[in-house]
Amino acid sequence: MSETKTLQYRTDGPDGAPLIVLGPALGATWHMWDRQIPELTRHRRVLRFDFPGHGGAPAHPALSAAELAERLIGTLDALGVERFAYAGCSLGGAVGAELALAHPHRVSSLALLSSAPRYGTPDAWRQRGVVIRTNGLDPVARSTPERWFTPGFATAQPAIVDWAVQMVRTTDPGCYIAACEALAAFDIRDALPRIGVPALVVAGADDRVTPPSDARALVAGIPDARLALVPGASHLVPVEQPAAVTDLLVTHLGNETPGEPQRGTGRPQPVGAPPALRPVMPPPPPVALAELEAGASAAVRRDPYEAGLKVRREVLGDGFVDRALAEADDVTRDFEDFATRYAWGEVWDRPGIDRRTRSVVTLTALTAGGHLDELALHVRAALRNGLTPVEITEVLLHVGVYCGLPAARAAFAVARDVVREETAPEDGPGDV
Repeated sequence: MSETKTLQYRTDGPDGAPLIVLGPALGATWHMWDRQIPELTRHRRVLRFDFPGHGGAPAHPALSAAELAERLIGTLDALGVERFAYAGCSLGGAVGAELALAHPHRVSSLALLSSAPRYGTPDAWRQRGVVIRTNGLDPVARSTPERWFTPGFATAQPAIVDWAVQMVRTTDPGCYIAACEALAAFDIRDALPRIGVPALVVAGADDRVTPPSDARALVAGIPDARLALVPGASHLVPVEQPAAVTDLLVTHLGNETPGEPQRGTGRPQPVGAPPALRPVMPPPPPVALAELEAGASAAVRRDPYEAGLKVRREVLGDGFVDRALAEADDVTRDFEDFATRYAWGEVWDRPGIDRRTRSVVTLTALTAGGHLDELALHVRAALRNGLTPVEITEVLLHVGVYCGLPAARAAFAVARDVVREETAPEDGPGDV
């Protein structure tokens, strides 16, 4: 099986015992669960995994929690594991929720720690990607202790704090940025009622990253869920309050409904879906523009507005788009609709060139036209689309040769201010 379809893992505990899978937080490795292992392995086989680029795992980025869940399923299939319990912290919790939604027949019970139906805002996660591309992971690593731990714990446990900082610092930056994109796209608020397995939702009482209100939203939406609030804990609650978390997991696992026998001795065995489940069919291929123009009914052509709005938000940010739509009036409303449908739904959403290339073209055109207000907006967009400040400099230098030095000088003044603002290392809570 291709390594891009599986995850790095380790197992502990007796062969043949019921399996529990433990999922880590973004920036953490499977070692965050070390203190739970002695008790859990008394009656369970435990499988822990690392995200791509974490803990020395191969750096094959995954851009969604659903993709991470499928890689985990591929790992378990290779081991012959058919049914398992799952507990995940933060991004690991997002993976667990995706497992429960996509593979309900495989998951016997679910524990979501420091988790949420939606983690912050997409803008915040994409902004973090911009910061990491420019500054590397060191600023994120240095701010990890205040995000993951309460001040008292950080003061009393300097060795654990040093371990946390080093763990984040040694993560592959590209995989970390991809995980930020995964969290930007993650939103299961409407899907919570479809989670049909018993769920334990655990929140640190002092967690400022995924506060108890996020946990309550999960419990309110999942039909069979209960909430456990852990005092004296922040975001990385299995590390800060290991005994409390272990007791909660053991009790939750003891309440599982008995299911079919579990396999997992390390020998690959075929895994089949229950007969009642129909195979998932791939989506039909997109209709080519030429086919539409050759005589297909215009009625079957998709309305580009929703696709355009999605792309516009991803490139320009929710804040800008929300303001533009909110400020639209009788004079400008038709223009906003036109821009969303035509520029973003018809052109930016075309597959012929990627968004990085479209940003290069856009920066060139706006500089040539002297549209400096729009240029500032699209320098930000270029950073979100993956261009580095160095690459933006190269684009504007090249533009200066063909569009004139005055145009380039004005563009550099705009770009300098935007890049400084957008790539300043972040402060405060927000790590997952």
